[in-house]
Amino acid sequence: MRERKRAATARDVKRELAQAGNAERAASSVWFFKTGKGEYGEGDRFLGVPVPVERRIALRHRNLPLEDIARLLASPIHEHRFTALEILVDQYEQSGEKERERIVEFYLAHTSRINNWDLVDTSAPYILGEHLRTRPRELTRDLLDRLAASESLWERRIAIVATFAFIRAGEIADTLRISEKLLADKQDLIQKAVGWALRESGKVSDRALLKFLRKHYPKLPRTTLRYAIERFPPDQRTRMLAGEFPRV
Repeated sequence: MRERKRAATARDVKRELAQAGNAERAASSVWFFKTGKGEYGEGDRFLGVPVPVERRIALRHRNLPLEDIARLLASPIHEHRFTALEILVDQYEQSGEKERERIVEFYLAHTSRINNWDLVDTSAPYILGEHLRTRPRELTRDLLDRLAASESLWERRIAIVATFAFIRAGEIADTLRISEKLLADKQDLIQKAVGWALRESGKVSDRALLKFLRKHYPKLPRTTLRYAIERFPPDQRTRMLAGEFPRV
């Protein structure tokens, strides 16, 4: 009789990631992800695994149970959390409606462990955003508004980055609404994310983007504005930075 294959565990994922690590890359990541005292990634630790390798490992363990994904998310090692989220995204995409609800509940229960910008960006649009896109708009507004008002930098970033799922579907109302709520945010990572979301919204409607920028120009952080107008010609960007927006 053929021996039954043992189900994979979080320990197996950790072992594969450790084998793929590189000390030089890990040292570079410590600087790149701002892990110093008082910085947004304070205390984060790295193995030095390239993202494509993390994604291949995630695919090999795509059926990992949620309790093992939770063990990976609890780890202080960045690649453990990133790979856990990649597995979760794949499971969401492959699951039926009932299991998707369970995955979204799990995701929202673990936002404290989705605690760096790449962890948010690799998961929020593909789990929370896709889920909310087909839900009643009242539910969408309530949840995104709560996240946008959070004291957590990462929950606020989740709120705006999740709306990229809407943008891809040609819907930008929620993106503009959450962007407006976050305009006063002092965190550079939020200012960049809002600018990025506004730039992508402009691909759906330049008119809506320019109307938004014109209305909110006095309180737009420069970082946000620079990101938002990246698609425009240089001479037009210069005028926009001075508050002169074309009428469309």
